[in-house]
This record gives sequence, structure tokens and C-alpha cells, in this order.
Amino acid sequence: MAPQGKLDLDPQVVDTARRLAARAAEPIIRMARSHTTVSVERALLRLTGLTGADDEGRPWANHLADAVRDQVGLEHGLALPVWDALLNGPHRTLRELAEAAARGRTSFRLPAGTDAAHAREAASAAARGGMDRIDRRRAERDELLVQLPTPDAADPPRPLVYLIVATGDIYEDIPQAQAAAREGADVVAVIRSTGQSLLDFVPEGATREGYAGTYATQENFRLMRAALDDVSRELGRYVRLTNYASGLCMPEIATLAGLERLDMMLNDCMYGIIFRDINPRRTFIDQRFSRQIHARAGIVINTGEDNYLTTADAVDAAHTVIVSQLLNERFGHEAGLADAQLGLGHAFEINPAIPDSFRLELAHAQLVRELFPGAPLKYMPPTKHMTGNIFAGYLLDAFFNLAGVLTGQSIILIGMMTEGIHTPWLSDRDLALENVRYVRDACGALAEDFMPRPDGMIVQRAKQVLSESVELLERVNDEGLLTAIAEGTFGVTRRPPDGGKGLDGVVERADGYYNPAIEILDGEDPHARHATADSGQEVPA
Repeated sequence: MAPQGKLDLDPQVVDTARRLAARAAEPIIRMARSHTTVSVERALLRLTGLTGADDEGRPWANHLADAVRDQVGLEHGLALPVWDALLNGPHRTLRELAEAAARGRTSFRLPAGTDAAHAREAASAAARGGMDRIDRRRAERDELLVQLPTPDAADPPRPLVYLIVATGDIYEDIPQAQAAAREGADVVAVIRSTGQSLLDFVPEGATREGYAGTYATQENFRLMRAALDDVSRELGRYVRLTNYASGLCMPEIATLAGLERLDMMLNDCMYGIIFRDINPRRTFIDQRFSRQIHARAGIVINTGEDNYLTTADAVDAAHTVIVSQLLNERFGHEAGLADAQLGLGHAFEINPAIPDSFRLELAHAQLVRELFPGAPLKYMPPTKHMTGNIFAGYLLDAFFNLAGVLTGQSIILIGMMTEGIHTPWLSDRDLALENVRYVRDACGALAEDFMPRPDGMIVQRAKQVLSESVELLERVNDEGLLTAIAEGTFGVTRRPPDGGKGLDGVVERADGYYNPAIEILDGEDPHARHATADSGQEVPA
């Protein structure tokens, strides 16, 4: 049998791992297809243009969804009761209907017969309008990726340099993001305000008081996208924008990201469960819809396996990262994401005091690269072992950058030498960008020359991790994924299927359930109308 990549992985073992991951994911997919959530239903309202909030900041989408749920339930979806009320009542717009509902001055019913057909037709037209806007925003990106690069500033070499800004104030984030782009950042991520994932509503408007981050809102998305478009034209290269589609409002935030042309979104199958104690059922149902929207919008997702290694040992738990990546791949494919949209995550988190730690890191990174050759992998820098010694930290980040280049990583989140001391200053980011620029430029195509010895430690370690991944997937299949999560298989933390936040927002679909957004997303190839789908975004090994 011919060698498989640099690691000579056994293709039968790889196929077995994927088959087991698909089998483990299937009950979760069936659950997601047979249930809805309050956030999935509110996402329809946002897709069809409902914005704004009352004087206390509660969104009109929440008011309208809550009123329908209280009066007729959500098991048939929001669409029929809402558009029936619009067709037969005095209210001309969703906003007027929501305001009346908030005051208790409107009633909803589940229409039947001709009334149901009319409501269905009106809701479908409204949803189609929202999808068309998402399609136009995707087409804009495709055009900019072709038009912007100038002869002396082509689309950047890989790995793409990913940098975080997050002051809490969107008007402070903007100049920092533009400065980062001028210094070489290819992807700007606006990290989300602490705790937003636990809010069961999406804040409205431009925000200036986030905590260790800036609130994810539609207006903040719009402002930052416009600012990065300005600096993209100035630089002659397209600067990508990232935010977070996770937490209790994952479907809504994904929808807003599509409407405002974000390019990447943090979106992991288990992160919210493990690290935010969000109910597993709620998370998996919300995740499917959000990924369908991302597929439609041409957005690259970034998964969060790197987080497992902040709570579990990076050597002992390496195989849990591979298992999660395989599950994320399966869930992503089922939702319509192409390989070029699967920014699977992994991290450089092995204790540097361990002998041969760098060789182990190379083994893990090369394994991920070869398992997912068409995916734009996102590689996370060392954080757990950053001590406050800025000189050691800067060196460790350089080794991380070197590992990224050697193993052909696609997106690297640059490390900060002050990671263990404080929120990085602009000067810290500048030094971090200088570090990665040097390594990337000095190494060039060094990945072509990196060839581990067939019987050496790197190859043997990679095969060991893959074998352990298959063993874990067999166990997950025996007991079920929800049980495996409850037992602390991923990231050590235990999360039971009926615990956590948001379970009360999960609803089993009844016969006749209707959501026109889901009907469109389930019925159409998200990439078919885009001949240049993800042009410039796919980052092969």
C-alpha cells in the first residue's frame, strides 16, 4: 500500500475513525432535525428583518417569540402564527406586531386551511428575502477577494495571521483592528464580552461597555465590517472578520453574521456545553441551524478543540481533540459546510518542560493536517504554560509559529508574550506580529522539506494518537455521545444531557411544523449558486 502523506497513516484506520464518528453523530443529527429551539425561531424573525429592542434592551424578536409561545406554543414553529397575524390584523410590519405583542395587545392562533396556506406563502417570501441578502453579501466577498489584491499586495501567504482585539468599546476596537491590519493581521477577531453566551437574547446597537470583550450585535458587526473594508481598500488585500456564534443565541448570531458579511465564526459542537454549561440538547439543535447559515453565507467556522487542552493534559488528552474534530467534521458536512469552511481547531499546549515537547507538538499538528487536508485548520498558541516571563513566552510563541509553518497550518492565532500577565497592549500585538512575520518569511516553503523519519518519534506518536482516537470513538458509540459528554470525556468537565442552561428553550417539532428558513436551507445546496464559492478562503495543506 502506498504511503499516506508524511506520516504514512493507514487509510483503513482513518476510514474507520470517520465511520465511527458518523455513527456517533447520527442520533444527535436526528434529534436536531426533529426539534427546534427559541433561538432557531427567533433567527427566522431576524432573517426576515426584525430588529430593535424596547427601552430596557429586550429585543422585539424575544417579545414576539415569547408571546407566540405563551399563546400557541412553538412546536409548530413561529412562522404560521406570526404571518397569519400580519395578514389578518392591523399591524403592517413585524416591528409593529412585536410591539403590540409586548403590550399584550395581540393574539395568535395556529391557522388552518386556506389561512395556513396564505401564512405559509407570506412567511416563505419573507425568508427568501433574507436568504437573498445573505447570498448578496457572500457574492460581495467573492468579488472583493478577486478585486482587492494589487500586484504588490496579493492575498496573503498561508498561514493567515489571526489577531484578537476586544476593548469592550466597539469605537475603540475599530482603530485597533485597522492598526493590526496595517501591521500584517490577515484576520481580525473581535472577542465577545464575557458571559454573552449565557444571555438568551442578542443585545442591540453599538455597545461601549463590554467585559473582557465587546458584545456581538448586528450594529457592531456592521461597523467593524465597514472599517475593515476601508482598510482592505487602503492595503490592497481583503482583511477577514471573525466573531463568535456560540451560546444560547447561536442561530441568531450566525444569521446576523451572514447578513453583515462576516468571514469566520467561532462555532464548535461542544464548547458551549463543556465550558459554559449550556444544555447539550439545546447546543446541538442550535448548532445545526447555525452551521446551515454559515454554509449558505460562505463563512469559515472555527472550532474550539484547543480549549480541551486548557483543562486536560495536552499529551494524555490529544486523542480527544481528534475525536472532537472528526465529530465537528461530520456535523459540519451534514449541515452543508464544505471542507474549505471547516476551520478545525487544535493547540500548542504541551508543557514545555516535558522532554521532546516540540516533537510531540509537531506530531499532533501534522496528524491534524493530514487527517483534514482540505480544511483551513486554526492553530492556537500556547496559553496554559505562559508564566509571565516575557522572554520565555516570546520564545515559546516563536516555536509555535515555527510548528505552524512546518506542518502547513492554515490560520494561526498569534501568541502574546504577556499572555500570563495582562490583556495585551498594542505594543505587545506589534511584537507578536513581528515574531510571526519573521518566522513565516524566514521559513518560506519549509514545510516541503519537513519529512519525519518513518520509524521516528513523530510518526509513531501520530499513529498512537490516531489509534487511541479510534478506541475512544468505539466507546462513544457503545454508550452514546451525550453519555460520553456527561462522563467528562472531553475537557474533563461533566455535563449531563438534562442539565445546564437553556433546556427550557428546546421544543419537539409537531406534525406540520414549519420554518421557511429551515425549508430553504434543507432544500438547497448552499454552494450551488456560487461558482467561485469560498474563492480565496480555502487553505489547503
